[in-house]
Amino acid sequence: MFENLNMGDMGKMLESFQEQAKKMQEDIQAKEFSVKTGGGMVNLSINGKGEVLDLDIDDSLLSDKESLQILLIGAFNDANKMVEDSKKHSAMGIFGGANPFGQS
Repeated sequence: MFENLNMGDMGKMLESFQEQAKKMQEDIQAKEFSVKTGGGMVNLSINGKGEVLDLDIDDSLLSDKESLQILLIGAFNDANKMVEDSKKHSAMGIFGGANPFGQS
């Protein structure tokens, strides 16, 4: 099964994957992901590290704590999902379209 396996070639291939993965991670961390919830009443922007860059809340929500909490939770969850989806999509590109994460 492994008779023709060249360890030098395998090492080069792994090194290439590592370089691609590092670049992918740097690219994602530099991206900005923006989400709007509540019909645009909450706007949230985060970077690929998950750090909040900007948060804008419509003044009408300031008197409705429960709605504000629900919209903020939704915005954070949606933004984090966007980051994770971007990571998966980029990783699939490294692996030639094969999904290393199983189901999509």
